[in-house]
Amino acid sequence: MASSLPAGAVLVSGASGLVGGALVAALRARGERVRALTRDPTRVRPGPDTEAVRWNGLDVPEAALRGSRAVVHLAGEPIFGGLPSAARRRRIGESRIESTRRLVAAIAALPAGDRPGVLVCASAVGYYGDRGETRLAEDAAPGAGFLAELCVDWEAEAARAEALGLRRVSLRFAVVLSRAGGALSLLAPIFRLGVGGRIGSGRQWMPWVHLDDAVGLALRALDDGDLAGAVNVAAPGAVRNADFTRALAAAVSRPALLPVPAFAVRAALGDLAGELLASRLVLPARAEGAGYAFQQPTLAQALAAEV
Repeated sequence: MASSLPAGAVLVSGASGLVGGALVAALRARGERVRALTRDPTRVRPGPDTEAVRWNGLDVPEAALRGSRAVVHLAGEPIFGGLPSAARRRRIGESRIESTRRLVAAIAALPAGDRPGVLVCASAVGYYGDRGETRLAEDAAPGAGFLAELCVDWEAEAARAEALGLRRVSLRFAVVLSRAGGALSLLAPIFRLGVGGRIGSGRQWMPWVHLDDAVGLALRALDDGDLAGAVNVAAPGAVRNADFTRALAAAVSRPALLPVPAFAVRAALGDLAGELLASRLVLPARAEGAGYAFQQPTLAQALAAEV
């Protein structure tokens, strides 16, 4: 594994989010200097190795980029967190596509010698759309639909950094499992009440990854100079939604008796329903090819660690 990073700070956007917060902690634990971009600096734990930098979600201050050896861009409006209105869909897209466009433009405005060496940018397995039983490594074509089109445009903006001499990695995140936040923190209380169940048919493949491995692969993307392009951040132990449901119910010692009909998901979420109903058999081909050893490779292990 060849490292491509000079000395300097690591700039992290979305630093107070689930993955961003854990990544900042991991970087600090290994002695890195961190610049944490956040709308609310009070949510970032201060320290001699960490600088909280306020931003508006779109424009990165030039001072934050200068002296940064790498940028990890994780910020984005939550997919689930409000009614799926047209205005909210615009915010979801702008917080990802426009923020990445402006970030790359800000890097381009720096003298070549002051630019970071690598841009690690979030993306999502929504890139693949609804693909049934197709096995999806990183070289698979993009799918169709709101999330797929968003991810294609998002990655295209990040790829512009390559023309500036940066190594670019787009991390296609699956559902991140952690009791600290995200999907599991929403689902576990429902299942503990005994009112959880499969979504739709339950036959759809549901890619997931434990938070430890989401952070581990972000660190690998920073460190490994041979890693570039898209990387699936998904565990090798792929499961169907019904299997996930049974495993979560078993982890909290409750039945899973109340399925959620597909029509109800579509009525509630509109264009975003595909995030729950689409089938994506995502394979972590590049991670495994790079020799990454998953800390939580099976769903049973991941749920035992968190639930």
